[in-house]
Amino acid sequence: MSDFDLDLRAMEEHIEDGDTDVVDADVVLDVLDGTTPDEERIETVSDGSVLLLDVDGDVNELASGFAREVSEAGGNLVHFRGFLVVTPPGVSVDNSRL
Repeated sequence: MSDFDLDLRAMEEHIEDGDTDVVDADVVLDVLDGTTPDEERIETVSDGSVLLLDVDGDVNELASGFAREVSEAGGNLVHFRGFLVVTPPGVSVDNSRL
């Protein structure tokens, strides 16, 4: 096992100063099937939450009512393996490993 040097005092000072990149957000799991109003999706993302939606149907059709507004506000939408990930501005999805 290798030596691991961790300066906990410096880390505590860093946290106490408030210089952290901690995001106060939720991940909301739901089904994208057309039953939830688009305004609710937009509001959820605008409030800083990430949506992880299980797509039940045509993703383009089902997301058409909120995708443009989320995207224009700086959010991201990524369709991956039957799911749609919708993030607020400032939260990116790293798909470089795909």
